[in-house]
Amino acid sequence: MQTKTPRRGTIRLTRRGRIALIATGAVAAATAVAVPLMLPDDDARPESLTIPEGWRSGQVYAAVDQALKVPAGSTKKALPKAGLKLPSDAGGNPEGYLFPATYPISSQSTPASVLSYMVNTATKKFGGSQVTAGADRNAVNVYQTVTIASMIEAEAGSKADMGKVARVIYNRLDQGMPLQMDSTVNYALNRSTLATTDRDTKINSPYNTYARMGLPPTPIGNPGEAAMRAATSPTRGDWLYFVTVKPGDTRFTSSFETHRKNVAEFNKHAKS
Repeated sequence: MQTKTPRRGTIRLTRRGRIALIATGAVAAATAVAVPLMLPDDDARPESLTIPEGWRSGQVYAAVDQALKVPAGSTKKALPKAGLKLPSDAGGNPEGYLFPATYPISSQSTPASVLSYMVNTATKKFGGSQVTAGADRNAVNVYQTVTIASMIEAEAGSKADMGKVARVIYNRLDQGMPLQMDSTVNYALNRSTLATTDRDTKINSPYNTYARMGLPPTPIGNPGEAAMRAATSPTRGDWLYFVTVKPGDTRFTSSFETHRKNVAEFNKHAKS
């Protein structure tokens, strides 16, 4: 397969990672699940903290710091003593398990308690029979499924495209092809951009899915339920390539020649 794939400088194989809307501490509009953090006898009206789908852990930590009015960096520093109930594969890294939801917080909330509720919520969402059965069908474990969902969240142009993006990932894994996802490279570089260069794709990082085979070692963000559904039940198809030619027009194909034409059209729109 690789001998027929031109250098990345000529053709981009996957949709570039979307620019994340980084608004530290902002209450973003997102599909969310209310998770109570208050004690039953707490009569104070809580403030709301919304964690959007796809946010990275660093964004979540900053938002919690601001919502709780604690010094910057406090939430990240609380990790070692937070006692988070993460899967062993995570190695203590909560990336992927800070579940996107709207969390009411009170004066009794602490960085550790907020993180714990996020992780506990993710564990409940990801520990159901539907997720575990889907992981088994796709020959991956639950942690790997969360990792795949995080890439879907970053790469898909819309929720309608998520199942197809998932299928591209699984097809590439099955055929021994590198995933070549810009979103994983951007994660390694701690940025969100559309301008991934050929030089970027040569960085020495386990998250460089251009240079390394298989999945990245951890999730690259915190996926929501739609991305998890796509990761467990990908749309059927033989697609290996996709590109967003223009907003609302993402094209999937198994034909390299067709993909080249789609990329040419993408480049035409990008220059106009």
